[in-house]
Amino acid sequence: MDQLDRKIIAALRINGRATYADLGRAVGLSASSVHERVGKLEAAGVITGYHAVVDPSSVGLGVTALVGIHPTDTATDEDVADALGELDEVESCYAVAGDEAFVVKVRVPTVDELERTLGRLRRIPGVGRTNTTVVLSTRFEGRPNNAGVHKDRPGGA
Repeated sequence: MDQLDRKIIAALRINGRATYADLGRAVGLSASSVHERVGKLEAAGVITGYHAVVDPSSVGLGVTALVGIHPTDTATDEDVADALGELDEVESCYAVAGDEAFVVKVRVPTVDELERTLGRLRRIPGVGRTNTTVVLSTRFEGRPNNAGVHKDRPGGA
């Protein structure tokens, strides 16, 4: 992957619906060259998909929480992670270093539903306890990380 590929990825992260012609203008290539590069990035598993970014509150998910999952001594990470993946409320799951095995991002409509979700999390075999942080507001989330795209600028930005 070269610098042009990184620039294409950066442009797609900003607008995943950009046309190949738009991407070509942004990076200085023809549309057909961009099409070929994007195809190779998809085939290599660098680009793993395209999706719509939706405002959670607009679809009734007004409560976000970060939940640390503390395993039992007999827990296997794979089994716990598989069970976490079965819960629709769990939007993201991160394996982490420290006392917690995982930190999950949970989105639910209400605090009452958060309480019910925490109960479901605690009943997963291998989960010893949880530690919950409720998000009051989101300053930014899911922003494109284009570190290294612009190496000619200080800080890579």
